[in-house]
Amino acid sequence: MCLWETNTPCQESPKETVKVIDSFLEPGALVRHPVHDDWGLGQVQSVVGARITVNFEDAGKKTIDATHVALVYVGPDPRER
Repeated sequence: MCLWETNTPCQESPKETVKVIDSFLEPGALVRHPVHDDWGLGQVQSVVGARITVNFEDAGKKTIDATHVALVYVGPDPRER
């Protein structure tokens, strides 16, 4: 069984580890993509499981797989409260 919520390897693919999903991402949060700076500022629209829909200024609406991409908070980081 493969658990996406943990950092434990999946049995189907022993070399693959799965990242922890950021539970603080919620609609309205301002983020940037860690690789695509050209997309500009993004606002989280929805979070469903590991799928995060973000509306970016210069790239429009994108669905991000949070198991592979850790979005970067813009402004105060809610994890530091």
